Amino acid sequence: MRAYVVPTPDSQPVLTTLPIPKPAKGEILVNIAACGLNFADLLMVKGTYQDTPQTPFTLGMEVAGTVDSVGEGVSGFAPGDRVAVFGGQGGLADMGCFDANRAVKIPDSMSFTDAAAFQIAYGTSHVALDYRARLQPGETLLVLGAAGGVGLTAVEIGKLMGATVIACARSADKLDAARAAGADHLIDAKTQDIRAEVKALGGADVVYDPVGGEQFEAAFRACKPDARLLPIGFASGDVPQIKSNHLLVKNLSVLGVYWGGYLTFKPHVLTDSLATLMDWHSAGRIKPHVSNVFTLEEADKGLEMLRSRKSTGKVVITIQDL
Repeated sequence: MRAYVVPTPDSQPVLTTLPIPKPAKGEILVNIAACGLNFADLLMVKGTYQDTPQTPFTLGMEVAGTVDSVGEGVSGFAPGDRVAVFGGQGGLADMGCFDANRAVKIPDSMSFTDAAAFQIAYGTSHVALDYRARLQPGETLLVLGAAGGVGLTAVEIGKLMGATVIACARSADKLDAARAAGADHLIDAKTQDIRAEVKALGGADVVYDPVGGEQFEAAFRACKPDARLLPIGFASGDVPQIKSNHLLVKNLSVLGVYWGGYLTFKPHVLTDSLATLMDWHSAGRIKPHVSNVFTLEEADKGLEMLRSRKSTGKVVITIQDL
């Protein structure tokens, strides 16, 4: 089978051929139709992601496809089932073995492309805004990086939860995408002062930040008293340092969000969230925004779209037609 492999730390991934794996106890073997790319994939290539596997490994954190076979002890899945899986790795290949506990069945109404773009982006934003920040109707939500893979879902979910949404992005086309996702107010991070613009709108109750760096600093200073800040990631490459005395003065809370981390100590948080999100998708209340689709042979182009920040929403790699 084909696989897009990182051979050694901080080396360029290569498309190669590997033996088809066999599912171990508790695993399912999946024929992969599509794989969603994430900024974390770029960090894995560099070896700087918190869950980077030992090399060599096959890149690709989230997939959608059909079950080929199941390993010993697996119940609830059978060959032919349509599934989405957050495997953490192994997605950019024709087939892959994944822990059955990380798989969810997907409805016939959901395409494999949508399913591959769904779990991490929507899951991160829903867990962050609902479970962590307890976002309330009428509050003001500031979303940084609002046209990225997770940012657009935060805009969409925040609006569904009844918030007034301020979207911050770095170009007119990205702001257009955020507006289409439901943003009430738009800020161009290239040309406008984020702190001044947010304060002019009354300040932020919740800040959703996958960017870090100077944008976090500006958002921090634009918070209302009792606001909650959600560090999601650091696409800027700059991890901000938070002054605790400023937290004290304005009674601010900083709530870290690592979606995949809940798999190890509170998996019900993810399963409950995904059940809600699947219901929303079936009801037509949310729709994944996929800006670019590439073949497996073009996976490097997909990663470059993320690296250069030219994509809006998700980039998906199609593996095979199932």
